Amino acid sequence: MMVSLDALLRSRDERSARQKELLAAFPGCSLVCLTVIVPGEVKRTRESLIVAGAGVAELTGRFAGGLKHAEFRDLETGYEAYFVLPQKASEVKAVCCSIEENHPLGRLMDIDVLGTDALPLERSAIGLPPRKCLICGREARVCMRLGAHGRAELEAKIKQMINAYV
Repeated sequence: MMVSLDALLRSRDERSARQKELLAAFPGCSLVCLTVIVPGEVKRTRESLIVAGAGVAELTGRFAGGLKHAEFRDLETGYEAYFVLPQKASEVKAVCCSIEENHPLGRLMDIDVLGTDALPLERSAIGLPPRKCLICGREARVCMRLGAHGRAELEAKIKQMINAYV
């Protein structure tokens, strides 16, 4: 199903509200929010669910011992997973960045870590450089801003990564 820009914006606002609710319900904890990086208007696909499942499995495995709460939302605007943890946000962010960089599908995962202030912790806060582009290795934000790679090229790369994983 194609998702409109309005629906995506509403979904982002709802995700932000849910993040704040969870942090309020679990004072002093950090929050992990997993979404899947999917170009285009269709956000819920077989491929996006494979990436989400891999991300949930990896996060659950890494944090199972200290997990305070977890919830999952399979939406037309994309899959969302939330994990509430007692660890400091910087410690959690280091683990999540390791997943993003080292898991075969990690580059397709957007794993945000929010501290008690409900703000996402940037990679630079733990001494890491910005994420790299899937296609060329330059800084991903630069390629996105410039539209350096076409959607077909990105979709082909994503499909290749997922096929290699499964």
